[in-house]
Amino acid sequence: MPVPAPHPDARAVVTGASQGIGEALAFDLAGRGHHLIVTARRGDVLTELAERITARHGVTVEVRAVDLADPTAREVFCQELAGRNISILCANAGTATFGPLAKLDPAGEKAQVQLNAIAVHDLCLAVLPGMLERQAGGILISGSAAGNSPIPNNATYAATKAFANTFSESLRGEVKKQGVNVTLLAPGPVRTEFLETAGMDERTFAAAFPKFLWIPSRDVAKKGIEALESGRSVIPGWQNEIPARVFEFLPRKLLLPLIKNQHPALRQSR
Repeated sequence: MPVPAPHPDARAVVTGASQGIGEALAFDLAGRGHHLIVTARRGDVLTELAERITARHGVTVEVRAVDLADPTAREVFCQELAGRNISILCANAGTATFGPLAKLDPAGEKAQVQLNAIAVHDLCLAVLPGMLERQAGGILISGSAAGNSPIPNNATYAATKAFANTFSESLRGEVKKQGVNVTLLAPGPVRTEFLETAGMDERTFAAAFPKFLWIPSRDVAKKGIEALESGRSVIPGWQNEIPARVFEFLPRKLLLPLIKNQHPALRQSR
């Protein structure tokens, strides 16, 4: 069953919309006629984004500057969504850190868990009852190919994306016959501001991942929305899907040394 068609009273929500995949998702949905609620921490960037989207596509774009890693601010936003007609949720906001866990800022690691995992859970809990009542809706969760394997010196990110991956696939199995499509969007390396935000030099990161693995954010977003509309999950790019599928079946005792040898830049970061 396809996701709901655009409607003046309905909204598609995109979190982490201020850059990268989130921005691309917002433009793609607007191009299909969906009115939007976009959220991220940077209100000024969101306002400028909303103006560009409206000028190009003529849709309504509501701006919500929210730090989804903050439980109090997140609860207020979730309460609003629970009372709205949310046709599509793109739970895309996320962050990462690199380095030995014991040397990283504990507050930052806890905030990463809040944003990458708990916020995804809370947002779905907020919008899912309404979707089920209407027997129509779409939920796209931005997981990661990184969630399919252990990654030393990227431990919190890998673990939170493992949650996102498994949660989305589990939820999909629960609601696929009730009119709600759930899609896991699990990209490999994507060229965005993400690495800069995470404090990782792109040249160092690129040394760990060959150039042909990198996918433009607009292509990732397009593949994600297409997968959402058809009710399936997607790892954009065959060059990322093949190793991701292989990693799913390799024993962990073999996978861990493989990851460490494959990606020396991650091992040496920070």
